[in-house]
Amino acid sequence: MPLYFITGNKNKFAEAQSIYPDLKQLDIDLTEIQETDARKVIAHKVREAFQHHPGPFVVEDIALHFDALNGLPGTLIKWFLKHLSLEQLAAFGSTQNKAGAEARAIIGYAKNPQEIHFFEGSIKGTVVMPRGKTGFGWDPLFVPEGHSSTFAEMGVEEKNKISMRKIAFQKLAEFLGESHTR
Repeated sequence: MPLYFITGNKNKFAEAQSIYPDLKQLDIDLTEIQETDARKVIAHKVREAFQHHPGPFVVEDIALHFDALNGLPGTLIKWFLKHLSLEQLAAFGSTQNKAGAEARAIIGYAKNPQEIHFFEGSIKGTVVMPRGKTGFGWDPLFVPEGHSSTFAEMGVEEKNKISMRKIAFQKLAEFLGESHTR
């Protein structure tokens, strides 16, 4: 049985499908509430998604937490990207001699609206001035710990070996008793 990933973001879906090949996209652009608690963001997306599809399915939220901003923008990164350039974000994310950051992916899996399972993947790293041409969103300004390249410099295949999305989807596959991740 295919697992549906509800997202209107083709880049997010392509990356997720390269990790979890059995995913099928339902191209529905769900409303994303402005909230710093990722589980509340996911729960809202799940409730809205059930208005379009009977389940089961997954929804996802990606967050980027800057040490210099006490965890902001976090789940609000999408909104920050709409109003600030990558250079401005990098400057905010590396103030006060702090350049640390944590990237998180949270997946919500639901068969029904009352039962949502959450799977989180996270990776620590550093905020740098934007570098690289591949990727999307804030990929050009995040260097994962233990690496010298930004996600945008790595390319999809290398990024997906270590990404927060990979970790979250591996946890989901384990929960489902499957081994569908690459």
